[in-house]
Amino acid sequence: MVDVRGPRFGAWVTTVVLVVVLLTGNGWLLAAQAVVFAVGGLAGLRYAPYGLLFRVLVAPRLGPVSEREAEAPPRFAQLVGLFFALVGAVGYLAGAPVLGAVAAGLALVAALLNAAVGFCLGCELYLLARRVRPVRAA
Repeated sequence: MVDVRGPRFGAWVTTVVLVVVLLTGNGWLLAAQAVVFAVGGLAGLRYAPYGLLFRVLVAPRLGPVSEREAEAPPRFAQLVGLFFALVGAVGYLAGAPVLGAVAAGLALVAALLNAAVGFCLGCELYLLARRVRPVRAA
């Protein structure tokens, strides 16, 4: 279980990074964001760079945790972000800036939704996939 404020903080940082990517067309910065997504999605939110910043710098200044959520949906959301960041980084670095901008823009929309209103698009995709996945017989 994770403090719901942590992923939302991460979404704000991600939003800023993605805005800078779109303004500059910097594929290397988007590749760095892909690494952040990969760590969060594969190793867990506890090890994600923005999660560490939240736990060390932000959480101690906030009140006690009032709401927690399962870690699986936000981890899945990190993997979705990883996909878009990789596609965007490849686009920028391979000389296809439109592909880079579209992929980064889609990731930005998802990050901004989470940051601004707490709607995690990747988390909702995770929950939808769980509902439609066939149940295996025992």
